[in-house]
Amino acid sequence: MHDSKPIKCLLVDDEPPAREILRRYIDDIATMELAAECSNALQAFTVLQKETIDLMFLDIRMPRMNGNDFLKSLRHPPKVIFTTAYAEYALQGYELDVVDYLLKPVPFDRFLKAVNKAFPTGAAPDEKMDLAEKKKQAFVYFRIDRKMKKVILDDIMYIESMKDYIKLFTPGGILITKQSISSVEEMLPVKEFARVHRSYIVSLNNIKSFTAELIEIGNANIPISKLYRSDVMKILQQV
Repeated sequence: MHDSKPIKCLLVDDEPPAREILRRYIDDIATMELAAECSNALQAFTVLQKETIDLMFLDIRMPRMNGNDFLKSLRHPPKVIFTTAYAEYALQGYELDVVDYLLKPVPFDRFLKAVNKAFPTGAAPDEKMDLAEKKKQAFVYFRIDRKMKKVILDDIMYIESMKDYIKLFTPGGILITKQSISSVEEMLPVKEFARVHRSYIVSLNNIKSFTAELIEIGNANIPISKLYRSDVMKILQQV
């Protein structure tokens, strides 16, 4: 099995408690590695000169030089996720082509969503894998039984929502995690998964057959609701 290189992260924030939260989150994920943490832009610039950083968590409001100005000053920045306690700063991030922004205090599920958006395959960008291997390796993490569980995307047959929880149906059994189906939908690649009902997401690669009302996956028949039917039919006819 091919072992991915860890995603090397840099934390840049002048508030130690904010860095502590993100440090714990990074430590929880086996494929991430904290390369350094800095309290200001000057320290971060020095790290970037010496180290190859894949992902930088960058506070916007810092003394001397704020995160926006610092990012503008970099010729070849890594992928960036802004962190801020001020919602009004968030929109500026989209002008600078950042991956995402996180509003403090950062909840773990929101952190995880941002990381999955930055690296949907879970691999750092310089990994040398062919496309078939990358697809085979693609995964996301879910918090299951009080620990982070790596779930291969190809193993997810379909997902069912149960109020505040979701069920992931895989060949190895059912996995249950506390998360909304909408947040899971945003974590998954649109070319491989489709929302077909308020309570269901299906893997397009695992569909055996379908009608206008039902999709057959394994031994299950998944309903297609009227709200999603038009979009689902367009997707299924292209698969």
